[in-house]
This record gives sequence, structure tokens and C-alpha cells, in this order.
Amino acid sequence: MKRGKKYNEAAKLIDKTAQYEVADACALVKKTAVAKFDETIEAHFRMGLDGRHADQQIRGAVVLPHGTGKKVRVLVFAKGPKVQEAEAAGADYVGGDELIPKIQNDGWFEFDVVVATPDMMGVVGRLGRVLGPKGLMPNPKAGTVTMDVTNAVKDIKAGKIEYRLDKTNIIHCPIGKKSFSEEQLTDNLNTLIGALIKAKPAAAKGQYIKSATIASSMGPGVKLNAAKINAM
Repeated sequence: MKRGKKYNEAAKLIDKTAQYEVADACALVKKTAVAKFDETIEAHFRMGLDGRHADQQIRGAVVLPHGTGKKVRVLVFAKGPKVQEAEAAGADYVGGDELIPKIQNDGWFEFDVVVATPDMMGVVGRLGRVLGPKGLMPNPKAGTVTMDVTNAVKDIKAGKIEYRLDKTNIIHCPIGKKSFSEEQLTDNLNTLIGALIKAKPAAAKGQYIKSATIASSMGPGVKLNAAKINAM
């Protein structure tokens, strides 16, 4: 794949044979984010797991101390007093059955996260075919199926992100923006790593995190010291 001049110049700053400490990697990823817009910084973890086995699956959520730098739009499926509760907490959209045709037929997806109270999952389940492929289905493990809609909405707005093992046994998560300070990116990345270590399945064998890389949207990858991460 042919890369642009800016990318190639940025790539020269990285020692491809090195595995960097978390703080050093965060400093380097800022230097190599050379696009004109405020690039998202993402972390990618190749896990020593086999997601085909239920006991080796990972899915959860963590609140990043400095958020993601992105304004997150939250849709809540609720009824009764929970509607007012969700609105008071700052949900962007709240509704029930009336939203089904809007999403299913009109292709309305002006939201980034879906929260639902357990009693609304029968309604939300009808949207499984459209929400599922987009990774938008509420899930108890991610804290998005709950009666505590106040905290769910507030946590998401504060910078809660979901992590999950994909089909290739990799976890991809945003950890901030290019405009974040090195310290903010380091705090966020350490918080995410801590959550992944805590979520280690009992069935995991061998090296848990095989490799880890952080990169900006348009920039080259910076490898992290996987051995140090596993020891955290």
C-alpha cells in the first residue's frame, strides 16, 4: 500500500524493532499523528484467546478517566418513570415501541450507544438484525441493560467505552484524541489495560495479551511492551 510523504516521515520516528513503555508510546503516537484534523487514538490488543469458546470470550466496559474526546449520543429504551430518569440524566433520545419502525424501516441511526431497561429487551430484541451487526445491541456485561439508567447514561457521557473480542481475537478501543496531553492518553491507556487484565478469563492459557499497538487514525502503529503489560 502506497503511503503519503507525511506518513512516511512520521514512520521514521518509530523504531519498528522496539516495544515501547506505555508513556513513551503515548508521547510517540502524538508526534506521529500528522493529519490536519484531531485524529482519534486507538489501542489494538491481539489476545491469546480463542473467542469460539464461550469461556474465553471477553466483553465489558470501562470509564476512561479523561473520556474519548468524542461527543457520544445515547438512545435509551425505557417506559414509565424511567423515561424521565433517562432524560434527566442527559440521554439524547428516549423511547419505546414507536422507535422500532424509525430504526428498522427509515434507517435512523443518529445515536452511538443504546441503553435499555430489562423490561424493554423484548422490544429491543426485534431490532437485533439491524443493531447487532453495528455493535449497538444493549448487553448486561457492558452495563447497557440496566434499571439504573441514570448512572448508565452519565458513565457513557463521561467516557465509558466497551471492549470485546472480535472474530480475529483482537480488541480495538479508542483511548482519546491527538489533542489530548501525553498524560491523559497514558492515564486512559493504563485504565483500559487494567480493565482487560482484570477481565482475564480463567480458561486463558499461555500469554494473555500477545501484542499491543496504539495508532492515530492516519498514523503508523507504535508497539507496546506486551511482557510489561501482562505483568501489570
